[in-house]
Amino acid sequence: MDGLAVTACERCPDLVDSRSQIVNGVGPADAELVFLGEAPGKNEDEEGEPFVGRSGSILDDALRDAGLARADVRITNCVRCRPPENRDPTTAELGNCRGYLTQELAAIDPELVVTLGKVPSEHLLERSVAVTKEAGDVVDVRLGGEPFRALVSVHPAATLYDGSQRETFFETIVRAAEIAGLGESDGGQSSLGEF
Repeated sequence: MDGLAVTACERCPDLVDSRSQIVNGVGPADAELVFLGEAPGKNEDEEGEPFVGRSGSILDDALRDAGLARADVRITNCVRCRPPENRDPTTAELGNCRGYLTQELAAIDPELVVTLGKVPSEHLLERSVAVTKEAGDVVDVRLGGEPFRALVSVHPAATLYDGSQRETFFETIVRAAEIAGLGESDGGQSSLGEF
């Protein structure tokens, strides 16, 4: 599991103070599909696993719709420690954790990285991203000198605040599974009509 887990880090004093534990990515070490979130929230910090709260339930539903299970994919975050009050991680905090993300992605070598929301999209692509307009776009990126393909996605929580984002999110996850060569070839698409 070399390069996948961070066992100790003191780089960000605010995050060290606010975390109860470091939240590493979960899922296969050779996953073809990696989902990249922003940072752990309260539930993730308590349970030690990314995307286990309400957003995680939505992600699980979308994976299931695409013919996948959580165990089929890798789920990780840009920052591995919970920011105070669930604020966005700072540029410095993102930078401090970037090497860990680079190592993790290099070790996994996925077919596709799905960025869940604005912060991970902008962090990975290193530019401003209009997530709702760019959702579903595939972008070639370099991280640590290695080429990766990234798929921009709205954050699953966006579907809680704006119901119109649900179809966009679910369609993006189906597209991600297809690009990575996983899931159902057409079953996921046909079930979208229910939403």
